[in-house]
Amino acid sequence: MTITAGIDIGTGVVKTVIFDVDGDNTKWLGKRSDRIRQRDPFQLAEQAYDELLEECGLGRKDVAYVATTGEGENLAFHTGHFYSMTTHGRGAIYFEPKAGAVLDIGALHGRAIKVDERGKVTTYRMTSQCASGSGQFLENIARYLGIAQDEIGTLSQQADDPEKVSSICAVLAETDVINMVSRGISAPNILKGIHESMAVRLAKLLKSIGAVDGVVLMTGGLALDTGLVAALNEAMVKEKVNLVVKSHPDSIYAGAIGAALWGAFRHEKLARLGQLAMAS
Repeated sequence: MTITAGIDIGTGVVKTVIFDVDGDNTKWLGKRSDRIRQRDPFQLAEQAYDELLEECGLGRKDVAYVATTGEGENLAFHTGHFYSMTTHGRGAIYFEPKAGAVLDIGALHGRAIKVDERGKVTTYRMTSQCASGSGQFLENIARYLGIAQDEIGTLSQQADDPEKVSSICAVLAETDVINMVSRGISAPNILKGIHESMAVRLAKLLKSIGAVDGVVLMTGGLALDTGLVAALNEAMVKEKVNLVVKSHPDSIYAGAIGAALWGAFRHEKLARLGQLAMAS
């Protein structure tokens, strides 16, 4: 039995999980997510970690390995760090063992990741820096439309005549939206149009890494955007690829989960080699 923790410090949210790992048997003991807002992310991560340990009836001494990912490499008390593509790949397989690819759509970027059956990354491709396909972009649009972020998916699926959004630059796309509002286009049709534009680019991104059949699991902040998931599945049909895009209610924790599970694997390997003392 090995208690491990995974801490994923993202652009906008800190995700923390604690796992009990015994070989191939894993038990998820606790989870929490904390919006950073204008706080110090490292102080927030440490506070969240200690509070989650307390909720689980554990102390720091009970945790064999604290694995970080995202921007967590400089967290003072971590044991080891894993690149976020690696952790999202492993976290995706935890949720959906049949997944052959991952779509990680965060606050500032999107990326398609191809994985093997263990969740190991075999190839990946990222969206361009200025692409209007990020969580921050959609958050800005929702704010302009005067709707809550968690309403986006539902409203998008109520569209009856989606408005085409052609701009790939976030700034220009936001200008498009302002013009749509002035023309009286409804929020559902604007949001559906944005989702369709994002979905086409993301479908092509998946094709570029050789993902053309099987299951794709969405992770990151936009994984729970049901409108985007629906638009992605529609785009797969148009792009003539046999992919099914899925999400999970806890997809936001994929990176932290992957870190915790890879941390358990590394801890076990180091213990077997008798090098744990050297690594700590």
